[in-house]
Amino acid sequence: MPVITINQFEGRTGEQKRKLAKEITDSIVKIYEITADRVSITYFDVPKHNVAKGGKLIIDQ
Repeated sequence: MPVITINQFEGRTGEQKRKLAKEITDSIVKIYEITADRVSITYFDVPKHNVAKGGKLIIDQ
């Protein structure tokens, strides 16, 4: 069973997540030749103040 984890900055809409989940699931179903109910996708929406890059918080860049 494929388990997909998506870490992203918060702010995406439910509709955007639905569309992405469908596209990812459809691709995995086609390539792996499995049924959609075997694909699991989890979104982790991360606030920008919880991520640093190059030694600086993203919100400060």
